[in-house]
Amino acid sequence: MADLITLDEYKSYESLVSTKEDFKLELLIASVSKLVKTYCGNSIIDHYTIPKVEEFSVKWNTNFVQLTESPLINVSAVESRDNEASAYQTLTSSQYYIDYSTDSVYSVDKAWPKGFGSVKVTYTAGYEDTPQDLKLAVIDLIRYYAKNEYKERQTLAGATIENPSAGANSSVAFPDHIKRVLDLYKNF
Repeated sequence: MADLITLDEYKSYESLVSTKEDFKLELLIASVSKLVKTYCGNSIIDHYTIPKVEEFSVKWNTNFVQLTESPLINVSAVESRDNEASAYQTLTSSQYYIDYSTDSVYSVDKAWPKGFGSVKVTYTAGYEDTPQDLKLAVIDLIRYYAKNEYKERQTLAGATIENPSAGANSSVAFPDHIKRVLDLYKNF
């Protein structure tokens, strides 16, 4: 799983030249990248060139499945099976329709078969590089953790800094300016 920014990008943005904190920053970059991908429900850059194989368990009559990764670039295979014991059958491109605006695959002729893992889609999706607005949010989030800004009260040399609880209007405690950007890439 690729990090959303590099150490060099972070250090360049923050005008850092010392290598003293590099180990800590590398850990924060990896952790924040994982945190952002988990929160967004989207790996952002991991499946741009490396195909993702996603299986869907269909529980009711439906003729579409919505893919996890976005934005959708290409669907290389769509397969379905009637039950768990049978092998997947590869569908021809005339048997399904790809809706790039919703990152969905539709069965053209009939509903998808019901069952566990009844539909399998192989596809590529995401961005070649982390979008600039998301990079800025990741950099801000790394700084947020590196400087302990997540703590509501800090005391340094007799002075107290009060940080209001981030995200008071939400269940996720990201600072509001960061959460707004992350929500643009979140799969709901």
